[in-house]
Amino acid sequence: MLRPACFFLLCLPALADGVTPGLITIRKQVPEQVVTQVQVPDKSGGKIVKIETKTVWKSKTEEQTLNPERTAMIICDMWDDHWCKEAAKRSDALAKAIAPLVEAARKSGVTIIHCPSETMDFYKGNNARIRTLALKRVEPPKNKDLPNPPLPIDDAEGGCDDAVPVKPFKAWKRQHEAIAIDEAKDFITDQGTDVFNVLKEKNIETVLVLGVHTNMCVLNRSFAIKQLRKWDVNCLLVRDLTDAMYDPKKKPFVTHEKGTQLVVEYIERYWCPSCCSRDLFKLFAK
Repeated sequence: MLRPACFFLLCLPALADGVTPGLITIRKQVPEQVVTQVQVPDKSGGKIVKIETKTVWKSKTEEQTLNPERTAMIICDMWDDHWCKEAAKRSDALAKAIAPLVEAARKSGVTIIHCPSETMDFYKGNNARIRTLALKRVEPPKNKDLPNPPLPIDDAEGGCDDAVPVKPFKAWKRQHEAIAIDEAKDFITDQGTDVFNVLKEKNIETVLVLGVHTNMCVLNRSFAIKQLRKWDVNCLLVRDLTDAMYDPKKKPFVTHEKGTQLVVEYIERYWCPSCCSRDLFKLFAK
């Protein structure tokens, strides 16, 4: 599983109830114009100098204020199993990494929204599910017309990197049990309109998105990054707590970890900035 330098802290400090707003570091990709001089042949057989301008993307970091009590965390499709066994292994490890951040965030006043798609029957009697359905219905705004560039990886065949190909099937029944659901505080849904109701009810300013899979559900679910941005909701991808569905045997023929990194940078470029769980832990521990 992808474990960049900013991965979650193994030894967490004691957390106080309620945390005041603080600064975290966010990262985005910004365009930069690069001008170069190249020599090209002319008609007489000589060479002339030609000026070329191209756009390159570079990482930029800056600080953003985050108020835990005005922040929501969406846990996207962290299921108990997956049809792709390699993806299931990575998700199992990821769930155990996500769990302490969820606990820290909740204690700090962050609103936790569990979104394990296609498992709502499992949560019929759960108070967090009942609370979600009881919220006042709010009509979302008209979708903003945003560009939707192609992904930097080929996931057309599902992105599974198992040694033996397997046909997709619904392997999940619930959210991974490592991620606790507080029935007294949390919300459960797999619908974007429900999430929007939660955001309005709790007066949310920023949504942290984490889970799987970066190039699929994290972007495309009705409650996920693309739709939230179309509703003009401020989002941050927690970049070290996500994983892509990518097979290194497909373009651009890089490692699985690099494939995930490319999708993260794609999101930072076109959809929303990212942050690191390490910075969130620091904020929640103040």
